[in-house]
Amino acid sequence: MLHPRVHAQKAPGKPAYIMAKTGEVVTYGELEQGANRCSRFFRDIGLQPNDHIAIMMENNKEYLQVVFAAQVAGLFYTTISTHLKTAEIEYIINDCQARVFITSRKYENLAGELLDKIPDAEHRLMIGGVTQGYRSYEETVAPYPAEPIPECNEGKDMLYSSGTTGRPKGIVPTREAFPFGAVHPAAQGMIALYQLNEQTVYLSPAPLYHAAPLRYCTWTLRTGGTVIIMEKFDPEEALALIEKYKVTTSQWVPTMFIRMLKLPEEVRKKYDLSSLGIAIHAAAPCPIEVKDQMIEWWGPVIFEYYAGTEGNGFFAISSEEWLRHKGSVGRCFIGQVRICDENENILPPYEPGTIYIEGGVPFEYHNDPDKTAESRTSQGWNTLGDIGYVDEEGYVYLTDRKANMIISGGVNIYPQEAENVLTMYPKVADVAVIGVPNEDFGEEVKAIVQPVDMSEAGPELARELMEYCHQHLSKIKCPKGVDFNPQLPRTPTGKLFKRLLKESYWNKAQAN
Repeated sequence: MLHPRVHAQKAPGKPAYIMAKTGEVVTYGELEQGANRCSRFFRDIGLQPNDHIAIMMENNKEYLQVVFAAQVAGLFYTTISTHLKTAEIEYIINDCQARVFITSRKYENLAGELLDKIPDAEHRLMIGGVTQGYRSYEETVAPYPAEPIPECNEGKDMLYSSGTTGRPKGIVPTREAFPFGAVHPAAQGMIALYQLNEQTVYLSPAPLYHAAPLRYCTWTLRTGGTVIIMEKFDPEEALALIEKYKVTTSQWVPTMFIRMLKLPEEVRKKYDLSSLGIAIHAAAPCPIEVKDQMIEWWGPVIFEYYAGTEGNGFFAISSEEWLRHKGSVGRCFIGQVRICDENENILPPYEPGTIYIEGGVPFEYHNDPDKTAESRTSQGWNTLGDIGYVDEEGYVYLTDRKANMIISGGVNIYPQEAENVLTMYPKVADVAVIGVPNEDFGEEVKAIVQPVDMSEAGPELARELMEYCHQHLSKIKCPKGVDFNPQLPRTPTGKLFKRLLKESYWNKAQAN
């Protein structure tokens, strides 16, 4: 059986997870007791298996207790990004029909705005304090006994897409029921692939509301390891934590790699990283130069995978494989990859098209049969909407998301190429490349740059960046102009809200 309860019985005093900022330790025994009390509360208010709860809060010590309480009670739990707007959060809570909404004092203003907009969530709890319309989570669950409720089927996450290219979409996992302590075969495969076990010390630098951090943290706890939870990513702090806790396993996104690489060399060499055996990265494409430098710095411990919250497929690649296939996200381990054109014809190696999975894990979009249908071919293959190609050995290379593609004068341009080039320029902290209106060509390529020093923003830096891009890419792929922004709308998991950037340009054009 894979469950923290096993380890709470064997070693109740072992640290289950540690909050990085405060150093507060939650043992397996405390995790089990907290989850049991909360699950009893869920039962007491009438929640039954397959009912829903929603969670929106920062990384804190109660987060995983609530998650495991929902899992023990057989519930669907939806974790919500704290970076969404009130209307988006309202939509998710109502769309998933959450009967319980749990948040924290940190988001009391948002919680207040939601109060009269989530009628189905008749039970509203707040951690770390209370505000009008919410009960104290701590005071509510504390009176319940710490003994477990009768075992039922496992609860599951029902997460929503990040909303970077449109309204967040609820992703319904496989409806197959799993008895208490069992996990999906795909999850068993991840646990085996990344060697999660009782000796694992897993560093999680990202928000727990996101699919990958949430799932890998829970898998680590199911196997008896210890999780180090960063409340917020900081590049030097992450290196210090690896040394302090002798971290064996970690998971990153490319923007974190870039921020660590841009630390002064004396800082990068300051910390002992020798305990780190597996450094996983995913969530966004990683520029080749960035990954080259990371492997040179950390050694061949870097493992990449490509997958989505939908969980329909899984691609993976080791450092050694990547050095032979630079730029690839790996080969398909769940189902078979199919690269297709607009007419569902399978394309030959090196020709880009939509990436489909044949025989992958089934999923559907909650309350959105049209969106579900759009993700399928006539043969039943499914897609996340990404564009890519395969080489002759079956390794997959991502080109970009279909929604991000720029069509200028009838030519398809994938902005990821220019982003990968510009992100390595020393004066660039972050960059987004998008299509903006052009009367003659429909769209033109525009770079929005967050400079390291905002005082340098201006025509001279714009010329530098355009010249630098022309040195590495053909003219048509390079931006025709550069705008500057002190902070790009990027999630803590590394995804750009390109939708917001594009809307500002297109709305302005329509107004004129």
